Amino acid sequence: MKKLSVIIPCYNEEESIPYFFEAMEKVQEQIEYQFEYIFVNDGSKDDTLGVLRSLHASNLDKVSYLSFSRNFGKEAALYAGLKEATGELVTIMDVDLQDPPELLPQMIAGITEEDYDCVGTRRADRKGEPVIRSLFAKIFYRMENKVSSTEMVDGARDFRLMTRQMVDAILQMSEYNRFSKGLFAWVGFKTKYISFENVERTHGKTSWNFFSLFRYSVEGIINFSEFPLRLATFFGTLSFVVAFVMAIFFTLRTLFFGNPTDGWTSTTVIILFIGGVQLLALGVIGEYIGRIFLETKKRPVFIVQETSRKKEE
Repeated sequence: MKKLSVIIPCYNEEESIPYFFEAMEKVQEQIEYQFEYIFVNDGSKDDTLGVLRSLHASNLDKVSYLSFSRNFGKEAALYAGLKEATGELVTIMDVDLQDPPELLPQMIAGITEEDYDCVGTRRADRKGEPVIRSLFAKIFYRMENKVSSTEMVDGARDFRLMTRQMVDAILQMSEYNRFSKGLFAWVGFKTKYISFENVERTHGKTSWNFFSLFRYSVEGIINFSEFPLRLATFFGTLSFVVAFVMAIFFTLRTLFFGNPTDGWTSTTVIILFIGGVQLLALGVIGEYIGRIFLETKKRPVFIVQETSRKKEE
């Protein structure tokens, strides 16, 4: 029987894991692939690791886990799982069941019958999501697709099924600063998307909040676009032109009409404007330099403290 590797990042998900495994086992009865579960414990603070140990002990032939030495983030967990996957097909899923397991048969058919290299999923709507978060998500996708040559699908989930060839291509990109949605799109390959109604989490609590999602969006823009640098250059040029024009204006005004205010207001405005543009430009440049700095260190993307795979070997 062919193997399908299922990569599941986990952070404080002790409540969700049993329900996820039960739902997946029901789906496996409908397909002709043997599941290879690879759970990645991303430095959880609850008993996620204990649950994974128990699940592995009772399902030695199909369940394995990696446990990080600390929280390295979901991107690191995805990369670790992809490196460990050995199946002909590989899927990435959230353990909270917001990625419907019942879509897997349809996704497999897309690859085996329609000759796609990847079948992704996207939410048909953002029902149940906070209005502000939904608004900023739409703004992010529109902005990203305008400033980057890598097109990203609005509402796309990490939940996707990929061929071995596509996974190997993604693994060739071992950068420290990772943004998987962009990497999946950048490698290309023939891809289709399946829409589904948004599913709310039923067990446990999400570790994502508005600010963490905002930081994640910034990562996506900086990792796949030089537009912020060009924007800084534009504002720098604009501030120079405005300052030059104002200098001519105030010089002529002083020569012909005098300067009863002694230039305090105009000087203050100019200093604040130019200073603000400089700080903006330095901030943008600093973001890029910071990422270059991290890449040059060549630090590992993750550190595994415990893994069931070593025991099996």
